[in-house]
Amino acid sequence: MKQTLLQEKYPIFVAEIGKNETTYRSVDELVAYYQARIAENPKVQFIGVFDHYAHTRKIEGPIVEGMTAAVDIIFCFGFAIPTPQMLAVRPRSIGIADMGDKYVISFLEAPMQPANQAMEAWTKALRNA
Repeated sequence: MKQTLLQEKYPIFVAEIGKNETTYRSVDELVAYYQARIAENPKVQFIGVFDHYAHTRKIEGPIVEGMTAAVDIIFCFGFAIPTPQMLAVRPRSIGIADMGDKYVISFLEAPMQPANQAMEAWTKALRNA
């Protein structure tokens, strides 16, 4: 898992997992995996799944070559609302892209360390699961 800046301003975590490195064979299986991790934590609320690939195809937007699926799993770690401005950085999402021979999984750094630790642990556990 690597931490980087997207477009020089968005701190993100990214994992590229070869399909030969995991037992998960589809984006749907990965979505079910993350939904199960979310459900295990009583402080995390599942919100939904957005099929970004289908949406972009529908509006005839450009899609990177080699991508066959792209979804966002949307959920919230909101343990507290210390200011109204915290709503700007919630909810969380984890993106899953199927790039043919590998999955690219990414998420924006959260403003609270427990959320980052959980999302990173969930993602690292995908290898050779």
